[in-house]
Amino acid sequence: MQLKKKLPRRKNRLYLPIKPIQTMKLGLDVMGGDFAPQATIAGAILAQKEVSEGERIVLFGDKTIIKTELERQNGNVELFDIVHAPEVIEMGDQPTKAFSLKQESSIALGFKYLKKNKIDAFASAGNTGAMLVGSIYSVNAVPGVIRPATTAIIPKENGSVGVLIDVGTNPDSKPDVLYQFGLIGSIYAANVLNIQNPKVGLLNIGEEEEKGNLLTQAAFRLMKDSTDFNFIGNVESRDIFKNTVDVVVSDGFTGNVLLKNMETMYRLIAKRGYGSDPFFARFNYENYGGTPILGINSTVVVGHGISNDIAIKNMLLLSRNVFHARLADKIRHAIDQ
Repeated sequence: MQLKKKLPRRKNRLYLPIKPIQTMKLGLDVMGGDFAPQATIAGAILAQKEVSEGERIVLFGDKTIIKTELERQNGNVELFDIVHAPEVIEMGDQPTKAFSLKQESSIALGFKYLKKNKIDAFASAGNTGAMLVGSIYSVNAVPGVIRPATTAIIPKENGSVGVLIDVGTNPDSKPDVLYQFGLIGSIYAANVLNIQNPKVGLLNIGEEEEKGNLLTQAAFRLMKDSTDFNFIGNVESRDIFKNTVDVVVSDGFTGNVLLKNMETMYRLIAKRGYGSDPFFARFNYENYGGTPILGINSTVVVGHGISNDIAIKNMLLLSRNVFHARLADKIRHAIDQ
């Protein structure tokens, strides 16, 4: 991607008018997650009640297990499509090897259907590495995207939300990758989170331009004159819950440490009886369902391994929203400019 430094900011950089989609199929890996298939089937039943008439959920997994669990939970089998997948990529499996060897697994078949456009989105709370492998080697990255990324939602004190990018997909990032995260994160924030002209900040140990390590210093020099997104400068971790910034850019290592710290603090707060506080309650992962893998040619959402039925439902609904936003098309449009 060529970095443009002298052009005025383009108003259509983050937005691309696209005709609304009336029908779609949402794929779900029924066998993925610590509490599968009970939680995944329960979540699918909940999500089915909230999707529109033209939207259908496709379940990937052992057909006998799926039908038995649907009946046990009083779900209507006729409301779902079922793709028989007799194999399972376990959480402990080596992602690349398992994806290659277990071609009849729920994850591998899900990506086969996604690649052939037999489904429009695919979601799983299973092996994250296998989901990344499938995303990169099956549906591929958008041309020009250096590294696909994952995100986390950041609740803010004023009731709005922000986005943290990256949260673990790219532990070792280069300055041009962080620059692109600013653009991709802005597109996600604008089109899925409905944030107007998102403010982009680079996560650092100080606000001054010269602060940070070699990576953040070099990234700052690339980002400071950007016409691709609304860069506001360095931000510290103590500022991310304020209305100061909407998109927090970080390498995957630092972003993952920050995310895990937020998750741990929420568990400690909930354990001590403050989990019902309106602000702290918004840190519950169940509310968000998962994270889309941004920068690939399709819609893929990865959920938390400990996802319960509520989280699975929200993961499916998030995949629907991301697909309707046509993020892949908008990212491709922005990269081509």
